[in-house]
Amino acid sequence: MNFKLAVLAGDGIGPEIMAQALKVVQAVCTRFGHEFSCEEALVGACAIDAVGDPYPKETHHTCLNADAVLFGALGSPKYDNNPNAKVRPEQGLLKMRKSLGLYANLRPVSVFEGMEHHSPLKEERVRGADFMCVRELTSGLYFGKPQGRSEDGNTAYDTCIYTREEIERILKLAFELAQSRRKKLTVVDKANVLATSRLWRQVALEMEPRYADVETEYMFVDNAAMKLIQNPTHFDVLVTENLFGDILTDEASVVSGSLGLLPSASIGVHTSLFEPIHGSYPQAAGKNIANPLAMILSTAMLFEYALDAPEEGRCIRDAVQASLEAKVVTEDLAEGTPAYSTSDVGDWVARWIAKKEER
Repeated sequence: MNFKLAVLAGDGIGPEIMAQALKVVQAVCTRFGHEFSCEEALVGACAIDAVGDPYPKETHHTCLNADAVLFGALGSPKYDNNPNAKVRPEQGLLKMRKSLGLYANLRPVSVFEGMEHHSPLKEERVRGADFMCVRELTSGLYFGKPQGRSEDGNTAYDTCIYTREEIERILKLAFELAQSRRKKLTVVDKANVLATSRLWRQVALEMEPRYADVETEYMFVDNAAMKLIQNPTHFDVLVTENLFGDILTDEASVVSGSLGLLPSASIGVHTSLFEPIHGSYPQAAGKNIANPLAMILSTAMLFEYALDAPEEGRCIRDAVQASLEAKVVTEDLAEGTPAYSTSDVGDWVARWIAKKEER
């Protein structure tokens, strides 16, 4: 297999963790006989500083011409702390999602064996948790028009809009994911209050008979938020709209106990994108201390969802589990044991994958 990657390292710790991800991609390709090429492009604060645009046209063309996009992180205190900034890194993220048609964010939440005690929840609650959050990413309240404030500044308004086509597209993906996992789907909405949620539920009920092998349940978002903490092992695949998904996926991230272990995928009409969820962590930038495992696990999702190579993805996950068991981890996961640097962890995982013997 030959494939091409668009590499968007971005801001903060992005370049450091991206370097480790590319080591792992190279190790996987060497082991499985693949070849790849990559083209780097600017996004976020570094793109604003360079060309005044957080998602330049050149970056978009690079993404369109690739088989998949690896994305590091986005954001900078330079813009976060300036309320008058007219151009912000986050605008590039929204523009990228819309331009690439990244309509579905997939965020797996699982607890690696031996890491249960890192969660703020009781170990017996999180042990065995393994579910997939599916968030609609290009519509809803974040993109609806009109949006703004009144002339006197005392009234603000946002508009939430969903079409049947948008809902059917994301639900189809969620049903199919459930079919490939434990065959259970939870549709999350607020159908007792919101018109858009009532359309979501109507469409889901219409589609449900086509997936007779999937157990489908419907849950209000407030109940789902409570259930994620009370009993995270209840869920297999959870699907919801943009705003609810933004909040619930951040809540769900505490189940694993570490943001440094959580990857994500954004499935696109044109090109899909793979990134860790932890952000740019500017305080650690350039110090070689950031945890690269979420970025590395994002490459596992890349092989699985963009390249249809599940064995390669599984190999990466096994390598990450091995690094955790061997306590080859950065300072955020080191508990009374020596902390490894970002690059040391990347090197170790890549070497583990490169070994030829069967495990």
